[in-house]
Amino acid sequence: MSSDPSFRYSRFLGGPDPLAPPYDPRAALDAIGEDVLAGASPSAALRELLRRGLGDRAGLDELSRRVHERRRELRSRYRLDGTLRQVDELLRQALADERDALAAERSDDARFREMQLDALPGDTAGAVRELAEYDWRSAEGAAAYAEIQRLLGRELLDQRFAGIRDAMRQVTDADVARVADMLADLNALLAAHARSEPDIDRRFAEFMDAHGEFFPERPGSIDELIESLAQRSAQASRLLNSLTEQQRAELAELSQQAFGDPRIGAALSQLDAQLQALRPDLDWSGGAEFDGDQPLGLGQASRAMGELADLDSLAEQLAQAYPGAQLSDLDLEALERTLGPRSVADARRLAELEQALRADGLFERAADGSLRLSPRALRRLGETALRDVARQLSARGGQRDTRLAGAAGEPTGASREWRFGDTEPWDVPRTLGNAVLRRAADPSDDAPFALADVAITETEARSRAAVALCVDTSWSMVAEGRWVPMKRTALALHQLVRTRFRTDALELITFGRLAQTVSAEELVGLDGAYEQGTNLHHALLLAGRHLRKHPDAQPVLLVVTDGEPTARLTPDGEGLFDYPPDPETLRVTVAELDHLARLGAAVTVFMLGEDPSLRAFVDLVARRTGGRVVSPDPDGLGAAVVSDYLRSRRRS
Repeated sequence: MSSDPSFRYSRFLGGPDPLAPPYDPRAALDAIGEDVLAGASPSAALRELLRRGLGDRAGLDELSRRVHERRRELRSRYRLDGTLRQVDELLRQALADERDALAAERSDDARFREMQLDALPGDTAGAVRELAEYDWRSAEGAAAYAEIQRLLGRELLDQRFAGIRDAMRQVTDADVARVADMLADLNALLAAHARSEPDIDRRFAEFMDAHGEFFPERPGSIDELIESLAQRSAQASRLLNSLTEQQRAELAELSQQAFGDPRIGAALSQLDAQLQALRPDLDWSGGAEFDGDQPLGLGQASRAMGELADLDSLAEQLAQAYPGAQLSDLDLEALERTLGPRSVADARRLAELEQALRADGLFERAADGSLRLSPRALRRLGETALRDVARQLSARGGQRDTRLAGAAGEPTGASREWRFGDTEPWDVPRTLGNAVLRRAADPSDDAPFALADVAITETEARSRAAVALCVDTSWSMVAEGRWVPMKRTALALHQLVRTRFRTDALELITFGRLAQTVSAEELVGLDGAYEQGTNLHHALLLAGRHLRKHPDAQPVLLVVTDGEPTARLTPDGEGLFDYPPDPETLRVTVAELDHLARLGAAVTVFMLGEDPSLRAFVDLVARRTGGRVVSPDPDGLGAAVVSDYLRSRRRS
C-alpha cells in the first residue's frame, strides 16, 4: 500500500456505488422497442421504462415505493404529543416534590398550600397556568416547573427557527429578553415588508446584524427569510391540525407559559399570522394521522410534518402524471433529506438516461407534436432484431452461416478472421498487417505467417431478389401473442436487406380486412385492433404488383399468417368478410397464388398455430406453387423467415 500522504483510504459505508456503470442507452432502446412493437406509443414506452428501471437499476416505481414506505414508517413509528407528555410528566414530578415538602411542615400555611394544589384544574394546561404565581416550598418542584416553561419556550422556538433549540438549553432572563426583542423586531420587519416600505433592504440588514445568531442559515434577503420562516410556520400549523381538539387547546394555553413570559407566545402567534398572510399559497390547513408509540417534541414533530410534505411532493413528482412532467422536476435535495444519497443517485441516473435517449436522436416530434421513434432508433431496433435472429440461426447445429456468399460473391468492403470452411478470397493487406503486428508484439515469434493472421474478404451474393413479406394483422395475431414476434421478424428482414443485400427490393404488406403496403416505421407503430378478416387475396395482389415492378430480380413471396383466408377484395375496392370462408374467397386467393407461381416466385407460408382449416389451405398452396410450409413457434418466427429468405437467394 502506498505511503503517500496525499492518498487516504476509508471504509465504504454504503450509498450509491461510485463505480456503477451508467445505464446502457442501447439496452434502454431495446426495452422501449418491445413496448412500441406491442402497440405502445414511444412516449408511453419511455415513461414505462423510466417507471420500471432497467435491469437491476431502480426506476420511478421503486423510488415511489421507497417514498411510500418512508411515509408509512413515519406515521406508524411516531406520535405528535411528545411535548404535552413531557409537560404532564414534569408537572406530576413538580407536584409530587411539592406535596412531599409540604407534608414535612406542620403549619397552617402548609395545609393551605396543600388545599391550593388540590384545587388545581384537572387539565395540564390549566394547572400550569394556575401555578405561574405559586410560591414553591420545594426547590426540586420549583426546578421542575421552571423546566416546563423552558421546555415550552425551546420547543415553540424550535418549530420556527433552525438550530435554536440546543443553543437555549440553559436559558437566563437575559436570553428570554433577547428572544422577545428579536420576535418584536421580526414582526415589525415583516409588517414593514407587507406595507412595501422603500427602505426594507436596509431594515433587513440591520435586523440580521442585530439578531443573526438566531438564523444560522444566514438568509441573503428578506424574501429568503420569509420563505424559510413560512415553511416552518406552515409545518407547525399542520402539526396543530393533526392534534385532537383538546390537545390543540392545551398547547395554545401552554404556549403562554413559554419561558414564563407571555410576550413570547403572543409574538409567535403574531408571527404565524403575518407569515400566513405573506405566503397563503403554502399548505396551512393540512394534517396527518400518526399512530406510533415514539413521542416527538414540537420541533421534531414539525420537522416530521415537513418530511411528510416533502414525501407527498416527491410522490407527485415521481408519478410524472402532470402535463409537461420531466425527471428534471425532481427535488433532489428533498429526495436526499428523506431517502438518502442512494435514491438521489438512482434518480440522477434515470434523468441522465432520459436525457441521453433524447439527446441521442432516438426520438423526434411528429407533425402532430407527438413523440415518435427516429429513423436512427428504428435502425437500432432492426439491428437488435437481426442480431437475435442471427443468434438463433448460429445455434442450429451443423449449419454454416447462411449470410455468407463464398468466393463467387460480391465483396462488401469489409474483412474478418478466417474460419474453417471459408472459401472467400484472402484480404492480403490485412493478412500481412496482422503478421507484422504479431511479430512486433512478440519478437521471439519468428513464424512469417500464422493461421490467426489470415483475414478474408467478406462477400455477398450477386443475385438480386424482389421480396414481398405479407404479414397477417388480424385480431387473432394480437390475441394469441404473435403480434410482437411478427413485427420483430419484419424489422429483422428489413434490416438485413437494407444493410447486407441493398440491391434487393423488399415490400412489407399487412393484411387484415384489407391489405396495405407499409414502411418499417409504420409497421412498428401499428396498433393491434379488433378487426375480422384475413384478406390474403388483397395482399397477394399487392405482392404481385411489387414483384412485377422488378422483372430482373428473383421473386420471393413470404406469407406469415395464423388463419385461412376469410376475406377478399371486391371489384369496388371493399373488403368482403365471410366465415366460414366463402368458396369464392378461396378461389380468388388460390388464383392469385397461381399467377405468382407462373412468375417463378419462391413461395413460403409460415403457419402459426395448428388450425386444421389453415393446415389444409397451406398444404394446397404448397402443392400448387411448389412452395414450402414452415410451422415455427412465435419465438422462432424471425429465424425461420430470415433463413428462408437466404435460402431463396442461394437457390437463385
